[in-house]
Amino acid sequence: MSAQHITLPFTGRDLAGLRAGQRLYVSGTLYTARDQAHKRLAEALKLGKRPPFDLKTAVIYYCGPTKTPKGKRIGSCGPTTSCRMDAFTPALLDAGLKAMIGKGNRSENVLARMKKRKAVYFLTYAGCGALLAKQVVALKAVAYKDLGPEAVYRLTVKDFPLIVGVDTKGRNVYGKD
Repeated sequence: MSAQHITLPFTGRDLAGLRAGQRLYVSGTLYTARDQAHKRLAEALKLGKRPPFDLKTAVIYYCGPTKTPKGKRIGSCGPTTSCRMDAFTPALLDAGLKAMIGKGNRSENVLARMKKRKAVYFLTYAGCGALLAKQVVALKAVAYKDLGPEAVYRLTVKDFPLIVGVDTKGRNVYGKD
């Protein structure tokens, strides 16, 4: 089965049509966010504040890009372990987040909330940060710049490779559904 090409943002129909294990190439906007950015996003939501980007149309990539080498658009930008964000993820899902990218499995709590909210979790290739960086067309720091590489960056990507790890029905490549 060949990989499907999708232009972001995802529609509800796009997400509902995906199946665990399916390969995709996406083009469009991703937002990076790791532990400390997630903590701030969750705190902002708890205080009734708006996050620095629209969660309802966003795809959050669990990534902290490395320093950009001279002549490059971005440094290495591989995925980080997703379960590190699990304490904060339910609040983001409840606020409308529908798509996340990382590596590794998710907690039972997050899996249940994803199924309830019809959200999708994508995997990308671990250990391939330099290769993934080649799919980044542009980047801009958009929030929490004091966090350095853990700031929120808006990445514009072209043909960024993904695998559906968990689909909207809760089917899971790790066998938990």
